[in-house]
Amino acid sequence: MAAILGIGQICSWGTLYYSFPLIVLGMEQDLGWTKAQLYAGATLGLLVTAMLSYPVGVGIDRGWGKWIMGGASLAAMAVLGWWSVTESLLAFYVICALSGAVQAAILYEPAFAVLARRVGPANARGGITHITLWGGFASTVFVPVTGTLITHFDWRTTLLLLGLVNVVYGLIYLATIRPDKDIEHAQNAQMRHEHAMRDRQIVRDNLRSRLFWILLIALTVYAGSFSAFTFHMYPMLQEKGLSESDVVLAIAVIGPAQVVGRILITVFAREMPLRIVGAILIGVFPVTFALLYPAILSVWTVAILFAVYGLVNGIFTIVRSFMVPEMLSKHAYGALNGIINVCATIARAIMPLAAAWIWEAGQSYQPVIAAIAGLSVLLAATFWLAVWWSRPARISQSQPRQPT
Repeated sequence: MAAILGIGQICSWGTLYYSFPLIVLGMEQDLGWTKAQLYAGATLGLLVTAMLSYPVGVGIDRGWGKWIMGGASLAAMAVLGWWSVTESLLAFYVICALSGAVQAAILYEPAFAVLARRVGPANARGGITHITLWGGFASTVFVPVTGTLITHFDWRTTLLLLGLVNVVYGLIYLATIRPDKDIEHAQNAQMRHEHAMRDRQIVRDNLRSRLFWILLIALTVYAGSFSAFTFHMYPMLQEKGLSESDVVLAIAVIGPAQVVGRILITVFAREMPLRIVGAILIGVFPVTFALLYPAILSVWTVAILFAVYGLVNGIFTIVRSFMVPEMLSKHAYGALNGIINVCATIARAIMPLAAAWIWEAGQSYQPVIAAIAGLSVLLAATFWLAVWWSRPARISQSQPRQPT
């Protein structure tokens, strides 16, 4: 199951997320729309993803993962097909909103929730690690594939071909996601009702828990700082005097480093609680951004810093996916993770725009780097606090945890 979901992440992230900058470059040249107009669509899509994260998680908790992930993958073909013929900016924004809805149903969080339901959240660590290992290759595979397709055809034909990938994988999801094989499968309506009542109580209890809220703050800050850095790293490095080829070289280090990090945690920290792994590594983020602050840096210095950043970020992707069962509850994974992901996705949508405003105010990326470094300090502090507060917690296998 983990391999099927993992390869699906390559296809989903590759066709719906990493292809976006390449597609909109063609649209900018063909339709004459500005970058601001086009990237406003990306922000809109992320906001829709945020709004749907919680109901998607609840649906998967109730055993609807097969239809949610399979149906959304098939719907992606219709969305990309409409995108391929659009001539209207308003229609493009509607398409981006629909794409955001699809992404809410087929990217990492739904895949993690489907796996957690299949094997049980307490047993999902190895499978989640494998899913992220596969997902780490999405940009490596689909950025060059999308670029080649645009070169040989055009952006419109490329969207149709990317849509076909989602059709194939939608059928695979429908054939392989089997709710009747889930550990938490309820055999009758009474059990389903009892499970739903239990999960709702767990959510209510956690909403009254200081541990839940400090963890939510930490993971939201992580998502926002990661998004701001990802969207602005290219011009940020050019401002530091690196050539275009040097920038590409430095950025190319991140993907493989993430995969290496995920392999290392599998080999050397198999039995260590992931909250402890996160607590050990989280301090690397503010140090890395502080070292990126100098106005002039060599390409090799940047490459080393990006390798460290990628390695730790790759590990933290796994860490954040397992904080619900380790810190909060071994049930209601999709619902609790969905609430956290609502806030995290809103931060992902807003922070790149906030970084752009900071740049415009000073016409320099130095304040942006300082702001991201400051957010990283807040991330480390709140995550350490969440780990500290979770020490005495005993997450019940069958009962909602009590608010702290």
